[in-house]
Amino acid sequence: MSSPDPQVRAARNPSPGGSRGPVVAVTGAATGIGALLTERLAASDEIKQVVAIDERRGECDAAQWHILDVRDPAIADKLRGADVVVHLALDLDLGSDAAARTAYNVRGTQTVLTASAAAGVRRVVLCTSSMVYGALPDNELPLSEDAELRATAEATGVGDLLEIERLARRAPRAHPGLNVTVVRPAVLVGGTDTALTRYFESPRLLVVAGSRPAWQFCHVEDLCGALEYAVLEKVDGELAVGCDGWLEQEEVEELSGIRRMELPSAVALGAAARLHRIGLTPSPAGDLAYTMYPWVVSGSRLHDAGWRAQWTNEEVLAELLEEVAGRHTVAGRRLGRKDATAAGAAGATVALLGAAAVVRRARKARRGR
Repeated sequence: MSSPDPQVRAARNPSPGGSRGPVVAVTGAATGIGALLTERLAASDEIKQVVAIDERRGECDAAQWHILDVRDPAIADKLRGADVVVHLALDLDLGSDAAARTAYNVRGTQTVLTASAAAGVRRVVLCTSSMVYGALPDNELPLSEDAELRATAEATGVGDLLEIERLARRAPRAHPGLNVTVVRPAVLVGGTDTALTRYFESPRLLVVAGSRPAWQFCHVEDLCGALEYAVLEKVDGELAVGCDGWLEQEEVEELSGIRRMELPSAVALGAAARLHRIGLTPSPAGDLAYTMYPWVVSGSRLHDAGWRAQWTNEEVLAELLEEVAGRHTVAGRRLGRKDATAAGAAGATVALLGAAAVVRRARKARRGR
């Protein structure tokens, strides 16, 4: 039998006086949440060693790095000696090809779960989103972790997240002895770019008539704190994470200083579907539901374990507004500064809706020939 990888030996045999805590592997460790969590765990006295896995090396010198694609079965060798794996190598980019994104997310998660079991890892922590509960008019405020997952695959990336949730439920049966924890953050803020953060880049906040939005945010620092709780086995199961409470639409408008533009449901949903279908916007109509109806979570399991959000909804919204300042987005589509200035607030929306109508008429004319 060949000797273990030197980096794995280092993970199993830390320097004298080191922590007796777990060896933790983090996928997607070079960027985003993965990079933040890697730095946080590497600095913790409760963690023995961090093994960082990504397609390129990140900046955390305290971690032991492995450069490979998470879909590569060879990842099992890199996970030997790890006690916990946090899988954060997901593609949720609005600009990604949907089929390629799904192939990467689902195959990557399958491979990591199978490889973890083969390597003797005792716990895998996955990160999805509270969006999996669905945004529905009859949702309770707030939802418990045990609430039914009623989302559909109509919103950006949610189909992938639902499949990851199914894989998480099946994994302990397929791999006895493997514990799987799923962490579901609310609207994530802190260097993120999603359909929901782009909502606040618009010159007017689109409000669908008759809807009752409820906004709950999660700062990436709080998400990392929740992930660390899961890593240290202070809590397990399905965990929802977000700021305490929520903000009503009127509070969001008052705090942001952005006025609303109210449209009938049929107009808003129909226009969103047409604009996405003809490629003018990256967001499908399903994304609108998350700005129409509540999907606020209680986070009771984390709270019972002693975890508390360090950020309030008001503070996270203020940070989000700072991040998006100077960006111009209409219906999820980013506009250049010149375009936004020329179009104006309502004019940009009218222009996009008009473009959809023009394309629709042109298609009808072609069919009528």
